[in-house]
Amino acid sequence: MSIRSKSNDLKKRMNNALQGGGQKAIAKQIAMGKMTARERILAIVDDESFHEYDLFVEHAGKDFDMDKKTLPGDGVISGTGTINGYPVCIFAQDFTVAGGSLGYMHAKKITKIMNHALKMKVPLIGINDSGGARIQEGVNSLAGYGEIFYLNTLASGVIPQISVILGPCAGGAVYSPALTDFVFVVDNISKMFITGPEVIKTVLGEEISMEELGGARVHAEITGNAHFFAHSEYECFSQINKLLSFIPWNNSKKAEPFETASPKRAYSISNIFPQDPKEPYDIRDIIRSLVDSSDFFEVQELFAPNIVIGFARIEGETVGFVANQPLVLAGVLDVDSSDKAARFIRFCDAFNIPLVTLVDLPGYLPGIDQEHAGVIRHGAKILYAYSEASVAKITVILRKAYGGGYIAMSSRHLRADFVFAWPTAEIAVMGPEGAANIIFRAEINAAENPEEVRQKKVLEYKEKFANPYVAAAFGHVDAVIKPTETRKIIAHSLNVAINKVVNRPNKKHGIPPF
Repeated sequence: MSIRSKSNDLKKRMNNALQGGGQKAIAKQIAMGKMTARERILAIVDDESFHEYDLFVEHAGKDFDMDKKTLPGDGVISGTGTINGYPVCIFAQDFTVAGGSLGYMHAKKITKIMNHALKMKVPLIGINDSGGARIQEGVNSLAGYGEIFYLNTLASGVIPQISVILGPCAGGAVYSPALTDFVFVVDNISKMFITGPEVIKTVLGEEISMEELGGARVHAEITGNAHFFAHSEYECFSQINKLLSFIPWNNSKKAEPFETASPKRAYSISNIFPQDPKEPYDIRDIIRSLVDSSDFFEVQELFAPNIVIGFARIEGETVGFVANQPLVLAGVLDVDSSDKAARFIRFCDAFNIPLVTLVDLPGYLPGIDQEHAGVIRHGAKILYAYSEASVAKITVILRKAYGGGYIAMSSRHLRADFVFAWPTAEIAVMGPEGAANIIFRAEINAAENPEEVRQKKVLEYKEKFANPYVAAAFGHVDAVIKPTETRKIIAHSLNVAINKVVNRPNKKHGIPPF
C-alpha cells in the first residue's frame, strides 16, 4: 500500500472515530443542553493545543453481543493540552458512546492519562458524563474504578486534580471526584448520587427527582461535594481557567507570580469595618481591601457560609485565605465549616500556598444537633490541619476570638508564624456577658439590684480581657496594629517567611480525625 493510500486510510479511520456515537446521539446530547466531550476539551484548553491519544482504542467486552458493537474510543477522550501556555492532562467521558459507561479499556485510557499527569507533574482535569459502570463487562468495570481511585489517591498532594461534573456521575463513579481537589458543577446539568431515584422509589417508596437527589445546587449548598457552581458550561470553564491561574502545577513549585496591584479604592477598611462591636459585616470585603486588585476567588461559596475560604494575591504572590464570616451565625465554627476549612488548609499546605487567617468568632456552635453530628471530631480537623501545615501562616484577629475558636483559628499555639490583632480584638475564654455571669454569680445574686451589678461586672470584665493587650503581654500576639496597616504587615510577614523550614518528628504519617 502506498503512502498516499495509507494516509487516506488513516484519515478515514480518524473520521469514523471522531464521530463518537454518531449524529443522532450527538443531536440528543445537544438537545439536553450539553456540549459534546471533544467540544468541552477544546473549550477548556488553549486554542490548537489539544493532542489526543488512544483515539483508536476499542472496548474489550465479549459477552451480550458486545463483540459485535463498535464503541469509538470506548466512550472517553483523553490527551494533553495547555492552559495559559502551561501543560495539562485531560480526559472527557463521551455520553454519546454507550452513555459514557466505563468498561475495562475506557478505564485503561483514563488511568493512562492519569499516570502521564503524575509522571509529568502537571494538573489533571477529568470531565465526568457517564451512566456508570458498563454492566456487560462485569467485574472488569469495577476493577477499572478501583484503579482510578488508587491513582487519585497516589496523585493527591502531588498534582492538582480537578473534576468537572457535566452530566450524570452515579454509583461508584462519584468517589473519583470526591478524591480530587476541586469539583465543578453546572446548574441543571450536573448530577451526582450513589443510588438513583428509581432505586430509592423501589426500596423506600419515595418519589424524588435527580435534581433534588443530587443536582448541582444540592452539592454546592448542602453536601459540600462541589467547590464551584456555574450556570453554564462556559462559565464553568472560565472558573477552571481562573483557578489554575492561582495554584502551582505541582507540589514542587510555587504558584506563578503576577504583577503587584493595589486594592481598589472602593474597598476601604475604615468604611467596611463597623464601629459597633455587635454589628455584622462581610468579611469578603475586608479580604478585598487587602489583596491585589481586590480580586478574591472564593471556594465553596455556597456551602457552610459561616466560614470563607479562597485564593487571592498580595504583592503578586498567591495566598490562601481562611476567615470567619460575621454575617452568618456570627462566624461560629461548626461541623461543616470545620470540614470546609480543614480541607482547604491541607490543599494550600500541600501546594506551597501561604495561609492568611482572619479571625472574628464567638467560638464553636453549641447545641445538641451539633454535638450529635460530631462537632468534636469535625472541629478537631481544623486544629489538626493548622497544626500540621508547614507553609507560612499569618493570623490577624479583627474582633472576637473566644474559647476554642480562638485556638482553632491558627493561633500562636498551633504554630502560626505571625499573629497580629487590631485594637478592636477581644481575646478571652468566653464573651464578657457569659464570663461575668459565671465569675461574679454570687456577688450579682446577693446584690439589691442584680442587673445593675451584672452590667457593672460585664464592663469590668471587658476592660480587663476584651482587648488584645493581655494576649500581647504574654507574647501570644506579636503586635497590635492599625487596621489600615494590615496589607503592608501581611506582605512583610510573607516575605520574611519565604524560606521557612519546619522540622517535625519522623513518622510515616499522622492520623487526622477523619
